Amino acid sequence: MKPTHVLWDFNGTVLDDVAPCIRSINELLEKYGCKPLESKDEYQSVFGFPIRDYYSRIGFDFDRIPYETLAVEWVELYNRYNDPLTLCPHVREALDAVKAAGIPQLILTASSVDMVRDQLSGLGIGPYFEKIIGVDNIHAYGKIEIAQEWIRKERPKHAVLIGDTTHDREVADAIGAGCALVSCGHMSADKLKRYGNVYADPLEAVKNILE
Repeated sequence: MKPTHVLWDFNGTVLDDVAPCIRSINELLEKYGCKPLESKDEYQSVFGFPIRDYYSRIGFDFDRIPYETLAVEWVELYNRYNDPLTLCPHVREALDAVKAAGIPQLILTASSVDMVRDQLSGLGIGPYFEKIIGVDNIHAYGKIEIAQEWIRKERPKHAVLIGDTTHDREVADAIGAGCALVSCGHMSADKLKRYGNVYADPLEAVKNILE
């Protein structure tokens, strides 16, 4: 069935930010005496949602350093290192294909709406999206609740979520949406393939969705 709405995860699906994420988290790990991640492969193997649980897995002790403190410090580092902003492979072509099909496009993110809006402007792709469905803080607790709220309000006939993590599949399942996963972001293809169809990049995913 042709989708009536395409929901885009942002980080790792639209925005290519894996390298600055690794650099930022490693600087925090070193600052607080924890072992830094040794490679992109290691990062992709431990990353996940909720972010608080991911932080715990890689060694942070919230009794010593509150999660909220780490979140603020990480965003400061991330904003410093995520410059210039870059798109994941073939994102603009994918957005153009969905636009040409006349399908509304939205961002669904666990990040701050204000931060994502600024990043979309910096990437020059803001006009593609009708709405940013996100949070009003920087703590990245997850997307299921905000996605469910959007579903209750809008009642789309057939939404499809394009994302790069297993959490995106969980979100899609929770709201009764289709899901296409891409391996160009924060989780490897091997980790994702247990959760559904995996595509190399957003354009490949969109071509499949629009067939």
